[in-house]
Amino acid sequence: MTVPVLTFFNNKGGVGKTSLVFHLAHMFSEMGKRVVAIDLDPQANLTSAFLSEDDLEILWDPDNSTPGSNTIYQCLKPLTEMGDILAPQTKEINPRLHLVPGDLALAGFEDTLSQAWPLAMGSSNLYRPMRLLSAFWQVAQMAAAQHSADLILADVGPHLGAINRSALIASDHVVIPLAADLFSLQGLRNLGPTLQHWRSDWQKRLDNWEAPSFDLPRGAMQPQGYILMQHTERLSRPVKAYKKWADRIPSTYRESVLLKGPTQSIFPNDGDCLSKLKHYRSLVPMAQEVRKPIFRLSSADGAIGSHSAAVQDAWSDFKALAVAILSRIGQLDPAT
Repeated sequence: MTVPVLTFFNNKGGVGKTSLVFHLAHMFSEMGKRVVAIDLDPQANLTSAFLSEDDLEILWDPDNSTPGSNTIYQCLKPLTEMGDILAPQTKEINPRLHLVPGDLALAGFEDTLSQAWPLAMGSSNLYRPMRLLSAFWQVAQMAAAQHSADLILADVGPHLGAINRSALIASDHVVIPLAADLFSLQGLRNLGPTLQHWRSDWQKRLDNWEAPSFDLPRGAMQPQGYILMQHTERLSRPVKAYKKWADRIPSTYRESVLLKGPTQSIFPNDGDCLSKLKHYRSLVPMAQEVRKPIFRLSSADGAIGSHSAAVQDAWSDFKALAVAILSRIGQLDPAT
């Protein structure tokens, strides 16, 4: 049995995707799930959200002669030198949450993955290209086995390159964070066909290797819904623009991502929207400074007065979102 991988993906940046993964990783662990978070974005923003600058300096020290396999790239580096994947040395965030740290050096793995893609359709020597293309999944599953994880959460960068293709190959489920703007709408139109194309092409490679030498991901990358970020109810001109684009998202998601026909109603009951998350602007700087989720800020962190009420609202919002996601992917405990 392998551990399900849930990836949060949007080829448009700046929608709060990394913050979403950070908060949900904490919330899932609070709900009793054993979670591995893996940072597959070469910008390593998720890693910097979890770890202090001192920890990062040690983690990424180029003068460290024995770096081990403390980052995702260090796990994969032997593959670029005709070696094999190293088991990850994860960072414990809490007893039920562990991180496979990211690495800016991962950007250099892009070319290696690009070259492996056509080779995986060859007639011989398929071990190495398939090992490369499934490497993210292999590392994630190793980390999950180390900690008896129930769920793997993956953060990826905002692009449609070879790194993200391999990250999505490793994914069982995909959730799409969105902003209510033209760019997110266009991103959805690009994203749906891309996922379909990657899924189909990976299946061809699985079929091409009739007797694999090791386990491989299915590459299901099943869309489980979208999350509308930075939601606000205030009546103002910016909110009118927000509503204009938000109203177009359900049908665009249905047609471009789920590849279904248009709905009959102009305003359909949108069961694909997992949540409309508010932008907790005043809490974000506090949370970033102490590297906590906003729903765990205390008076000692500066969350007093109205901030204290906003913390409670955030807890309710993220708990409801976590329940919705776990329900979609078949991971919700009956007692929850």
